[in-house]
Amino acid sequence: MGASIAGPALAHWLRRRGAEVTVVERAPGLRPGGQAVDARGVAKEVIRRMGLDAAVRAACTDTAGAHTVDADGNVLESYSATDDGGDGYIAEIEILRGDMSEVLYDDTRDGVEYVFGDRIAELTQDADGVDVTFESGGQRRFDLVVGADGLHSAVRSTIFGPREQFLHHLGLVLAFYSVPNEFGLDRWMVDYQERETGRSAGLRPINDATRAMAIFSFPAAELDVDFRDIEGQKRLLRERMADLGWLTPRILAHLDETPDFYLDQVAQVVMERWHVGRVGLIGDAAYCASPMSGQGTGLALVGAYLLAGELAAADWDPEAGFAAYEARLRSMVEACQEIGRMHVDSLAATEPATGPDAGPDAEPEAEPDMEAFTALVERALNGVDLPDYADLPDSGPAKS
Repeated sequence: MGASIAGPALAHWLRRRGAEVTVVERAPGLRPGGQAVDARGVAKEVIRRMGLDAAVRAACTDTAGAHTVDADGNVLESYSATDDGGDGYIAEIEILRGDMSEVLYDDTRDGVEYVFGDRIAELTQDADGVDVTFESGGQRRFDLVVGADGLHSAVRSTIFGPREQFLHHLGLVLAFYSVPNEFGLDRWMVDYQERETGRSAGLRPINDATRAMAIFSFPAAELDVDFRDIEGQKRLLRERMADLGWLTPRILAHLDETPDFYLDQVAQVVMERWHVGRVGLIGDAAYCASPMSGQGTGLALVGAYLLAGELAAADWDPEAGFAAYEARLRSMVEACQEIGRMHVDSLAATEPATGPDAGPDAEPEAEPDMEAFTALVERALNGVDLPDYADLPDSGPAKS
């Protein structure tokens, strides 16, 4: 269930391991645009094994780097896409979510059944299979069902209970949408942060040079966003960003005309287990690390590779296959989620008081443990040893 990134990526590997796969998506078609997503570390190796390296790179935003600026547009710091071997603040592989979804769909559409404009209404499982009733009224039986339906997963709610049990809001709201590129944006992202309020605004290039992606964030600890009320979300964004300055008024002027608006709380999904019986979860539905981790797409791609491989290695025994997938991936998930929390905390932090106004009780901030942080980043990027699954059936990448 879900045809964004995790679902089609899992379909790719399940098909190669010999399964017959149906992907169901509630939207009437692929959703275009969306946030820029990244592939770092071991996720780049998964893309290579999928045979999609050339296709993904051809659809990338080709962002050269990022500038942080002050309210007058003066550059404060710069980061290049070549930093840290392409795994830095701006990743070597950066692609719009919708473009990544299209690459995966084009790769799998000939060998996978796609059903758009429908959703799972009911699930009933027994020892041998899962009976699925669809919202359209159809009924079918499957050996396995996997929820790849994102942060607000309906499959997760059906099997595990209300989303409030598993969603951990990080006190930040993120919004983005495409705008005409009237700002002279070239291949460099531009980001403005107002440290006093924790708000930020930014523009990033996309692979259509006539347009750009606008990005806003603001702290909101108690806010409960209705992710279905788009007009209410736009009003909220205008209210919270009304006096931010920089290019914000010009960017907000395009809010009503944009075709791809998105706003939601920055949240993580934390679960003790990702499956019950023959029903499992993958990607944001199971272990969302939030956009602030920079690894949501990476976890989806790596998780898809491991889940299909472990299910096939267990001769399609769901308990053994799901359990092995969870055991292999959990350490990387936990590292990515920790980095996501740290990133949000860094945005909320105010400048430390120094000088004569600091007061007698002011204490200097503790020096960060850079060795521990470096180890955490390495675990988030490369915290999984990818088995080659050489003994398993493999029909190979789809022929272009």
